[in-house]
Amino acid sequence: MDFYHLPLSAPCQSVRLVAKALGLHLNLKEVNLLAGEHLKPEFLKINPQHCIPTLVDNDFVLWESRAILTYLCEKYGKNDGLYPRDPKKRAVVNQRLYFDMGTLYGRFSAAYYPMMMDGKELNPELVAKLDEALEFLEGFLDKTPYVAGDKLTVADLAVLPSLTTIEVLASYDLSKFPNIQRWYGEVKQSVAGYQEICAEGAAEFKQAFMPGS
Repeated sequence: MDFYHLPLSAPCQSVRLVAKALGLHLNLKEVNLLAGEHLKPEFLKINPQHCIPTLVDNDFVLWESRAILTYLCEKYGKNDGLYPRDPKKRAVVNQRLYFDMGTLYGRFSAAYYPMMMDGKELNPELVAKLDEALEFLEGFLDKTPYVAGDKLTVADLAVLPSLTTIEVLASYDLSKFPNIQRWYGEVKQSVAGYQEICAEGAAEFKQAFMPGS
């Protein structure tokens, strides 16, 4: 499988974590967005929406990280451990994936990307919205040990890179979120590939866009 990605991207990192958990080999193809490689004709033929991550599995092409995560689990998972088949459990996992995309990582990018990419001042109102998103996550983890239930799922492997990026790039103090701190400490140690994929990727992101911070 060819995987078009950028190492510093949290959504791309989540796919690599799931592939590692499933024992899948990804043929990594780095796409330099700043150099416009995603707009080259050869990439547009693969993905006319020209976004990453993009997965090419033989003649099947898929983009949007959370869709890729669930596809890999459904096609290649030896069991339903990471993506439960039970409709209610799966619905909760799906909800957390959408939460990560639209609320947690969405609010982080809304608050911090303008500062990192365009040098704008940090907007306190948008930072407060990110705080609220973290409070929601804190509440989820007050009810269950993992993001979407009693076991590790793709929801954890999506939120983990997002939270790492938030902590590293924003120098975010998580001490006011004890449930998040507990979960974060545990999954950082237990998830295969975390250091090389997430921690190093977030550090590369910070060095690229916030070198003096």
